[in-house]
Amino acid sequence: MSAQLFPFPRASRLEIEPEYRALQRLEPVSRVTFPYGEEAWLVTRHADVRTVLTDPRFSRAASQRRDVPRVTEENFSGGLVAMDPPEHTRVRSICRHAFTRPTVARLRERATAIATELIKEALAGETFDGVEEFALPFTLKMICEMLGVPYADREHFRLWAEAGLATTSISEDERWTATGKMWDYVAALVAERRQRPRDDLISAMVAVRAGTGGVTDDELVIVAMTILVAGYETTSTQLPNFMYTLLEDDGRFRALAGDPSSIPSAVEELMRYVPLEANGTTPRYAIEDVVLSGIVIEAGAPVVPASVIANRDPDVFADPDRLDFGRDPNPHLGFGAGAHFCLGAPLARLELRVALEVLTSRAPGLRLAHGQDAIDWKTGMLVRGPSRLMLTGSA
Repeated sequence: MSAQLFPFPRASRLEIEPEYRALQRLEPVSRVTFPYGEEAWLVTRHADVRTVLTDPRFSRAASQRRDVPRVTEENFSGGLVAMDPPEHTRVRSICRHAFTRPTVARLRERATAIATELIKEALAGETFDGVEEFALPFTLKMICEMLGVPYADREHFRLWAEAGLATTSISEDERWTATGKMWDYVAALVAERRQRPRDDLISAMVAVRAGTGGVTDDELVIVAMTILVAGYETTSTQLPNFMYTLLEDDGRFRALAGDPSSIPSAVEELMRYVPLEANGTTPRYAIEDVVLSGIVIEAGAPVVPASVIANRDPDVFADPDRLDFGRDPNPHLGFGAGAHFCLGAPLARLELRVALEVLTSRAPGLRLAHGQDAIDWKTGMLVRGPSRLMLTGSA
């Protein structure tokens, strides 16, 4: 079986690469070659992707000992996402309580206030950038307040976070420098909260760590960095993706404005429908022989699960290329699955729901602005989405 070059040439905007569709139909378990690292298996069917994400026969920790298939020259595999249970469970437990549904629900009032003020300011002008003037400050303020990171420092860690998800847009030296600066910054916050605790997540994690002794200071810093990057960058990219998808066909946006009760299910459907990842999810290594769609994955082989096309699997989702706000059930993999299911999923769901509630109620006439420079798209990143999304509307 010959290996295809991967990632595939990027499709325009938020389209899914046609190679994914062909493989899912004809060769759901296929060999691919990344720019760096060893060859891997790529799986594209929902059942196989879910197996790779949830079955303990697939390991993330093994990546730390291998030449991981990747799109960057340096191998940045490590941290919380490169751990397996029970180590992963032990480290993740220090912040598990912070992302429970009741805890996150208490943030709803604050999220609504932030989003309302931002859209009010944005609508004061004829047009506004939905990325820079709404999505980014909204998600940044939310994660800053939850973690206890000074919002005044947002430009620093915004750059550090974006460096962590860059592929070709920065050099490897710049990436290492950004990672080191973020580490020093978060470590200093942890030390400060140990001396002067506040009502924030870092202080809570410090208290849990002191009470159990089961997590080191370095591990606590890793968790805080993971939350900061994932809680900011992914949601601040996915929210503009949702806005673009809804406004590209303005009937979708009007449908939500006319039926606010459908927003929670719409968020789930958008998580399924919108392809966030640009290069497949992080590879897992088989620790024993596993059969996927009739193909034997030998022990030691890396496997890359392609969630973006798994979420369009016609064997699981009827009419998968149609955006259906009433889809039920909706077993999408937009937040992953298994031990590495997105830690911040409850917070992301809250932010996305509140953002759409505020946009549809405060700006029911919102629409995409016209012009050649109205929309720009990210390049050289692990996630896909607009870097500029000019909008116009009325309150």
